[in-house]
Amino acid sequence: MAAITAAAVKELREITGVAMMDCKKALVEADGDLEEAQDLLRKKGQAKALKKSSRETSEGAVSFIASSDGKRSGLIKVACETDFVARNDIFQDFITQLANQVCEQGTDSLLEQPLIEGEGNVEGFLTDKIAELGENMQILESSKFEIKDGAIGGYIHSNAKIGVAVPLETDQPCNDERLKTLARDIAMHIAAFPAEAVKADQVSADVLEKEKEVFTAQARESGKPENIIEKMIEGRLKKFLKEICVESQPFVKDPQLTVAQLVENTAKELGVKITFNSFAKFQF
Repeated sequence: MAAITAAAVKELREITGVAMMDCKKALVEADGDLEEAQDLLRKKGQAKALKKSSRETSEGAVSFIASSDGKRSGLIKVACETDFVARNDIFQDFITQLANQVCEQGTDSLLEQPLIEGEGNVEGFLTDKIAELGENMQILESSKFEIKDGAIGGYIHSNAKIGVAVPLETDQPCNDERLKTLARDIAMHIAAFPAEAVKADQVSADVLEKEKEVFTAQARESGKPENIIEKMIEGRLKKFLKEICVESQPFVKDPQLTVAQLVENTAKELGVKITFNSFAKFQF
């Protein structure tokens, strides 16, 4: 019997898009013959999408799900080849199941996780859908939030091309619907606005330095004195941070309020402290 190498398994996986364990089984059955192993997988219906892994995946959709108690959430972004498949009910059900998988099991080694609904693992589930729908698919991003007290809100834009998850933590248990509405409203706001961070101190030094270089070059074009240029740069950086940080943005449903003021007002109404420090946003 021929020795089955990891390189051979990987090659068969790349050719067929079939899960690694199934590729290894096929190679064992074919005594190491790559072409025969491909034929075996085709006969089993596992390689209907031969070479699909090389096709471009420029379309797709995002899905969000929260646990029944609102303390855990899963957000996932899955790519496919065409918008027709992205809008297909089978694909939509598929990504909803994946979002639920992330909600319950997290994002670590996602492809290797045993399915919480059905048999096999996530990689096999993905492979089956590639064969069923006839298009290459890839899981591009996934995110899980889990909190002790508070609410996690999610928002999926109507075409499922943008999805956001927002955890709001409270200093004591709070099941008020107004908190859940706030979390969802902020998620909706983030879907509509460019957002890099919640607060200014969360923006990376690299992003700030890059913007500073641009602003410096623009300011020097003005020919003004160096001390004026420094003030111009400082002012533009402050404006930049205000525009990309969620808490300082005018709330999409009421521009008279910033998001930070909205959170503060709701916290006073509910008599709790609300902490808003993070979010996840995926989009095509």
